[in-house]
Amino acid sequence: MQVVRTIREARAAVAEAKAAGRRVGFVPTMGFLHQGHLSLVAAARQDGCWIAVSIFVNPLQFGPSEDFERYPRDEARDLELLRQAGVDLVFVPTAAEMYPPNAVTRIHVERLTEHLCGPWRPGHFDGVATVVAKLFAIVPADRAYFGRKDAQQLAVIGRMVRDLDLPIEVVGCDTVREPDGLAMSSRNVYLSADERRRATALYRALCLARDQIGAGERDVSRVAAAMRRVIDAASPTQVDYVSVVDAEELQPVERIDRRVLIAVAVRFGGTRLIDNVVVDPPPAGS
Repeated sequence: MQVVRTIREARAAVAEAKAAGRRVGFVPTMGFLHQGHLSLVAAARQDGCWIAVSIFVNPLQFGPSEDFERYPRDEARDLELLRQAGVDLVFVPTAAEMYPPNAVTRIHVERLTEHLCGPWRPGHFDGVATVVAKLFAIVPADRAYFGRKDAQQLAVIGRMVRDLDLPIEVVGCDTVREPDGLAMSSRNVYLSADERRRATALYRALCLARDQIGAGERDVSRVAAAMRRVIDAASPTQVDYVSVVDAEELQPVERIDRRVLIAVAVRFGGTRLIDNVVVDPPPAGS
């Protein structure tokens, strides 16, 4: 496994793999890896790819009151996990390497960032889109793999790639969960034992919504109210949102008459957790 820290080295390594006829799969991460990240690596391997992974805690996507400085980091552990997973290249740049002095260019994806986490994290998705566009330019892969837990991020990146005609296929992979349903996240390490237990309410609320829709419920307000009762019973510190949106455009809907994304963002203590499920309502009369 090759570990590089400069853009020049990363480009050279990918160019060499492509010259050898390899299809390149890319997994961008912010490190502190867990099984969710490794499942993306496994998906790339299953596709027969030469695998590149980036580890970069991107300052552009953190707001001034967010957890950039304390975001968990463990490079040595991450590199060992990636070595065991059979990764070919790991790109570990610094912020100075990624962003030249006085850089002023940002990428903004409209509409898809208007709801869900957008209002709660101003500028976040501009930071995500900008760094991912840069990473795609540095690591010109054939396919890039992202988890569906970050559904809004996945939608934003997919739309950016489509709109800018970037020559890469964005692959969404299923959320990896703990046995009790909690979605795996690097931020789970912040939770106390009691917060960790109560946080399982997020997935229980999502499952309830999915079951209600499967049973014929189409009114968003009733679905959201039932979810909110489950979450409130877990005594969260704050509920940022419980939302039902169109799965493609991420716009709020009043009736569930198409594929929807059901998404939540909830804080336990100082930790903000997100989760979601996509639901297709059964055909009328079924």
